[in-house]
Amino acid sequence: MFDKFKQMKQAKALQGELAKEKAEVEKQGTKVVVTGTMQIESVVLNPSLEKEQQEKVLVDCLNEAMRKTQMIAVKKMSEMGGF
Repeated sequence: MFDKFKQMKQAKALQGELAKEKAEVEKQGTKVVVTGTMQIESVVLNPSLEKEQQEKVLVDCLNEAMRKTQMIAVKKMSEMGGF
């Protein structure tokens, strides 16, 4: 029972640490910011790009930002001793 309580406390601490982190990716004038809790914080589009090109760049930015937040989470978890 105490182990579960300890794990819950660690999870809460991890969540708090991740909330402070951000991953920012910019490509071809399109910029995406994702928080460590994997919430999209902002998107800035490049109006000079064609629709299809803008969609591709946006998807690329989002995927890279998500990968970065996953790596941040892994790093934070290992720093906290894992679960």
